[in-house]
Amino acid sequence: MNDRRVSAAALAVAALCSASWFGAASLSAQAIQKQVYVSVVDQNGAAVPDLGPSDIVVREDNVAREVLRVAPADDPMQIAVLVDTSQTARNDISQIRQALPPFVEALTRPNEAGRKNEVAIISFGERPTVMADYSTNPGALKKGIDRLWPLDGSGAYFLDAIVETVQGFRKREAQRPVIVAIVVEGRELSYRMYDQVLEPLRNSSAALYALMIGQPMSGLSEETRSRNIVVDRGPTESGGSREQLLTSMALAGKLKQLADQLTHQYLVTYARPQTLIPPERVTVGTTKPGLVARGTPVKDQKPESRRP
Repeated sequence: MNDRRVSAAALAVAALCSASWFGAASLSAQAIQKQVYVSVVDQNGAAVPDLGPSDIVVREDNVAREVLRVAPADDPMQIAVLVDTSQTARNDISQIRQALPPFVEALTRPNEAGRKNEVAIISFGERPTVMADYSTNPGALKKGIDRLWPLDGSGAYFLDAIVETVQGFRKREAQRPVIVAIVVEGRELSYRMYDQVLEPLRNSSAALYALMIGQPMSGLSEETRSRNIVVDRGPTESGGSREQLLTSMALAGKLKQLADQLTHQYLVTYARPQTLIPPERVTVGTTKPGLVARGTPVKDQKPESRRP
């Protein structure tokens, strides 16, 4: 009699465990995997290596998600470097031209997977102009950099440059787009309002890194106020960053630091429950004190080009 009771209890426990396993499997089957490119830097802005799933926090609309994997991001970037060549930049263009070659040389080195990033040089004094098309060749990019000169009597069309750049990303089907903008504080002449820039930037999945040179300007034209909103919100919402440099002499150091950050990002994979409504915002953080994490959701790829 006691043996029969033990057997019945064992069967009941086994049934409960089986039900629990199938329930967990069902929940796991309902989840989908999403990815985000993540930069983690210390208080000095240096990239932080050797992080794992327990070190990264991913939230969708402030709801924490399970981090499954953390690996080095080795997919090639498509990096558009936007350079202010308006008359306002006339005293800074020499420093800009000196700082850019080491930056593009660092970005176009093969990564550990043997892949190279593509870089383009685009000016925005008057209408945005491609000075060097996307290339992995630092020599070709140097020729474009050498063509950067301030245009007398011209104004900056930075917001137009962002919109035209993201349109170019779409035509190229860029899978890991990045915008690095070097902007000298001054009057903005683009007619686009900030919302006409932030929406296409968001839809492109491009990260915006804005390097602003000079004292911040406020209380000016509507166009300049729109630019200020874009350089405040754009980097934060896209997973990039904004740096305010009081002088262009600090540009070389900041570009070197930015190249290190871009080439040492993580590809973070996390689980999201099946839902008909996608999240409005994805944010990342870290469990380690003193570190700052920024994330850019990976652009959804076509089914035939998805990773295995």
